Amino acid sequence: MESAVATEIQFPKLLDQVRRALRVRHYSASTEKTYIQWIYRYICFHNKIHPRDLNESEISQFLSYLATIRKVSASTLNQALCAIVFLYKEVLKIDLGTFNLVWAKKSKRIPVVFSKKEVAELMKQLKGVHWILAMLMYGAGLRRMECLRLRVKDIDFDYNQITIKSGKGDKDRVVPLPNGIIPQLKKHLEQVHKQHANDLQNGFGSVELPFALARKYPHAEKEWKWQYIFPAHRISVDPRSGIQRRHHLYDTLMRKAVKTALKKTNITKHVSCHTFRHSFATHLLADGYDIRTVQELLGHKDVKTTMIYTHVLNKGGLAVTSPADRL
Repeated sequence: MESAVATEIQFPKLLDQVRRALRVRHYSASTEKTYIQWIYRYICFHNKIHPRDLNESEISQFLSYLATIRKVSASTLNQALCAIVFLYKEVLKIDLGTFNLVWAKKSKRIPVVFSKKEVAELMKQLKGVHWILAMLMYGAGLRRMECLRLRVKDIDFDYNQITIKSGKGDKDRVVPLPNGIIPQLKKHLEQVHKQHANDLQNGFGSVELPFALARKYPHAEKEWKWQYIFPAHRISVDPRSGIQRRHHLYDTLMRKAVKTALKKTNITKHVSCHTFRHSFATHLLADGYDIRTVQELLGHKDVKTTMIYTHVLNKGGLAVTSPADRL
């Protein structure tokens, strides 16, 4: 490639093309933001030369920079590569089949898990909405964003179950609704219902609908059943549509709440919100539930992904007893 004759990129035009391609394929807003950032960084790394004038060598240089200089994790490296592959394949329509692109090999990590005692200790430090969210992550094995994206219609109090729509991998699944949170959840929904009614009176009250449902059901966006169970504290402008409405709670609020609660406990493990989900799976297996059942509840495509939780059980894995315990 001759850099002297290479085309310099026009950022707004190309990035807008990327956004349109992502939205047509129903990628989430968070994925869109992440892909745009990586593509922007990739192009800036090569002095704003248009990607069509870059090839395998330039892609490898960027990935090498991230791995050796920035020292990013394997997951982050693969995320960057996913964004670049999307740019070439879906936007520029350039076949990368002849490129020798190497995906980073992820390290195999055993998940950190709370003990049941630690879960109880941490729950005592969480209040209100944050307590309900934590109970859903631990009691139903939900991911943080799956909790925040729940809508009123997804909760079935008669059957004590929750329907997760378009979870990771765009899959639906049904999980149990913990009995212990039902009273507080119903009370919370009453408050949300009043807030929604107030929003409607003030000319708002609409919510973002998935895919083309807004066109198919033009009044659904203001119906109670479609509202988020955990709405944001204030109305904001939707960055995609420009419409003023109430989104769901920001995920950073839950992360901060758990971090603050942890400081009030004696727990020294390096944990996050996702640790509740790890604990859900591990405690079910410890209680004797079949691994295939746990796989379905977690929404794992492959049972091998679920098998990792057997390694944190005292009776799991190879079920080895330390020789020191026989002295």
